[in-house]
Amino acid sequence: MGRIQLKAVQKDFGPVTVIPPLDLEIDEGEFVVFVGPSGCGKSTLLRLIAGLEDVTDGVIEINGQDATDLPPGKRGLAMVFQSYALYPHLTVAQNIAFPLRMAGHSRDEQARRIDNAAKVLNLTDYLDRRPKQLSGGQRQRVAIGRAIVREPSAFLFDEPLSNLDAALRVGMRLEISELHKRLDTTMIYVTHDQVEAMTMADKIVVLNAGVIEQVGSPLELYDTPRNLFVAKFIGSPMMNIIDGEEAAKKDAATIGIRPEHMMLSTEAGQWQGRVGVSEHLGSDTFIRLDVDGIADTLTIRAPGKVQLDYGDTAFVTPDESNVHRFDDAGSRMG
Repeated sequence: MGRIQLKAVQKDFGPVTVIPPLDLEIDEGEFVVFVGPSGCGKSTLLRLIAGLEDVTDGVIEINGQDATDLPPGKRGLAMVFQSYALYPHLTVAQNIAFPLRMAGHSRDEQARRIDNAAKVLNLTDYLDRRPKQLSGGQRQRVAIGRAIVREPSAFLFDEPLSNLDAALRVGMRLEISELHKRLDTTMIYVTHDQVEAMTMADKIVVLNAGVIEQVGSPLELYDTPRNLFVAKFIGSPMMNIIDGEEAAKKDAATIGIRPEHMMLSTEAGQWQGRVGVSEHLGSDTFIRLDVDGIADTLTIRAPGKVQLDYGDTAFVTPDESNVHRFDDAGSRMG
């Protein structure tokens, strides 16, 4: 189980509506990521599902039952927060067992669930340690273990990796994705990092000022963004956005072209420009090109190391089959 439906759910803080009425369906076993810029309402939406915030209007159903007015402990969900919130005086095993003790489970049942969670999270050798003896990634695994032992119908993650360094974030991202495959349980994950969203999600929900801009698989959002907001937000580096005369030539108010769909040449091409700062990443090089008549600097993705220096002249030609067209309202055309 783990199907969640939001029907015309709205959230107001006083006279301010932070989430206008929205509908959303999360199917059993899906890994759904809420993504958007800071202040877009993604954490508020997660807290509404968890029961940590009251719904102003609308209905939240969990496994077909109206859970709108249920307290958090009655919803069958488990939440993992940005802060580990571990008890420093308790061991790993005691921290993991805490919700079970509060729920009155027997010691044998606690031991069984702790053992299962520790095996899943590779924490068996650390059960007697205290949080200060663990790395940041291990502490986060303990926090996840505390959620696992509750055997919820869905897990809710609120930016759980934001306190970790870059290397640990990548490692934990893979661990959480692997955990989802092993448990086969619904997971809802909030992040402002669209790379996390693209690499982890079965389904992405893009939020902007409390409004759902688009829902779909990572590749659906990448290949066919519904509007300019999604086009700019999904993808790293972001899509090149061009308006003015060059867009008008393609009967659009704005066109967008991904960096990998721009062909670079030192001899000839559709647009001529001056090379700006380049980023050499080994397998790829991202080159910034200042082109006359185009307001924004273009970003071109080239394979391997490119022999171009700052200030050099270069040419670029867009792949016409991969040009995205948008109208005056910023909506996708065609």
